[in-house]
Amino acid sequence: MTEEATGEGNGRGVAAVQSVDRALMVMEILAKLGAAGVTEIATELGVHKSTVSRLIAVLESRGYVEQLSDRGKYRLGFSIVRLAGSTSAPMDLTRQGQGTLDALATETGETTNIAILDGDRIINIVEAIGSAGVALRTWVGQSCAAHTTSSGKVLLSELTAADLRSRLGERLESFTPNTIVTLAALEAELATARANGWAAVNEELEIGLNAVSGPIRDSAGEIVAALSVSGPSYRLEPDGFEAMARRAIDAANQISRRLGYSG
Repeated sequence: MTEEATGEGNGRGVAAVQSVDRALMVMEILAKLGAAGVTEIATELGVHKSTVSRLIAVLESRGYVEQLSDRGKYRLGFSIVRLAGSTSAPMDLTRQGQGTLDALATETGETTNIAILDGDRIINIVEAIGSAGVALRTWVGQSCAAHTTSSGKVLLSELTAADLRSRLGERLESFTPNTIVTLAALEAELATARANGWAAVNEELEIGLNAVSGPIRDSAGEIVAALSVSGPSYRLEPDGFEAMARRAIDAANQISRRLGYSG
């Protein structure tokens, strides 16, 4: 006897459709509110918190939602962007950031980028090529291991220790002799980034490539992206990291204000 004949298959199908509908409603709620906790979402949906927790767990595992650090709230993840371009954040970053990147690239002569976090990697979404004699290749659309980039360090810097471990694991992939390869060493580096308000890499992704980054924040004060300045190591030297970082921070702050950040 078929499932259709017994009605069992239909029952499971109805439950599956209901779960899909609720998952979509969770994303719609997050799109409307910007960020919300499990209790708030459950109230909006009119279901038990355990139901929302299960839905959130699945959506988070697929990158459609992500948890805000230390706040117990969730927001839409960047898998939405890859799937259908249906969140406004990257589009806002592109629209609000390109002019600032262009100006900074002209001012410094170096290549500037805006990157977002995607799991244990960063994706560069906006770029301006510097005018200096030796130009770096384009990075737009490319993803890199977050722990090897200045943008990644900025984006990882406000994650909880548990979230950091969940994303990266204990041992980190090595790309050069300078790459940070243990979680403990990375945590120390991220603590420095939090204290300074910026991060840098010294030939950690590629030999001969250095970069510094500052955070871009949304209206809630959350780091949603990082703005980097990158250049050859003979031109962007460690002694000049802090001065260049200040310029990156100033540019990042301009974009943050356009996104509604008032801090």
